[in-house]
Amino acid sequence: MIIRAVLFDLDGTLVDSLEDLTDAANFARCAYSHPPLTMDTVRLKVGKGARHLVQQILPDLSDTDIDHALELFLDFNRQHIADKSRLYPGILDVLHGLAARDIKLALITNKNEDLSMLILQAFGIYDLFESICGGNTYPERKPSPLPLLEVAEKLGVAHHECVMVGDSINDIEAAKRAGIASIGCTWGFGDNDELTGAYALACSPHELLATIVAGLP
Repeated sequence: MIIRAVLFDLDGTLVDSLEDLTDAANFARCAYSHPPLTMDTVRLKVGKGARHLVQQILPDLSDTDIDHALELFLDFNRQHIADKSRLYPGILDVLHGLAARDIKLALITNKNEDLSMLILQAFGIYDLFESICGGNTYPERKPSPLPLLEVAEKLGVAHHECVMVGDSINDIEAAKRAGIASIGCTWGFGDNDELTGAYALACSPHELLATIVAGLP
């Protein structure tokens, strides 16, 4: 199967943003006199959008306080979007290698769309993507198949010509529901057992590029 479009997750797939996300989470917790969390603790709570993350790190707050804590988290993250974040080594080669082969690139993440654009711009890769879909772009987010289906249609690519690349069960489940193949990245935030439903696994960006270029059976 020839792949004409690759749908990428962001955090834990393209970008190691865990330290910046942890700083934003602890900024919100500090406002409510809660002690800081470790990166390992925050890692387990990332992937379902900012509101879900805030609810997980501040489970004792009322809905009104959650709204306020979410604003604190988002504002801090926006101002420090890439202070400590970095592209995973080899990801830039993957993106440029795919673009050079005229394979369309899209971003489908549960991070808010504006924050996703900011981090892509910070690393100089914004223009490589033909479509950017955040967690607030459509009424539903991963693991719903809706974002994948909408982006595939926008790109003008059939489902069997797409592949979803991600590091968590949200990516693998969304792809499965959409009828789109998936590749699980073992270097990300998710545990490897979350990737068992993926069509293929990649242990490095180099392996990811080779798998996509070779095509899927």
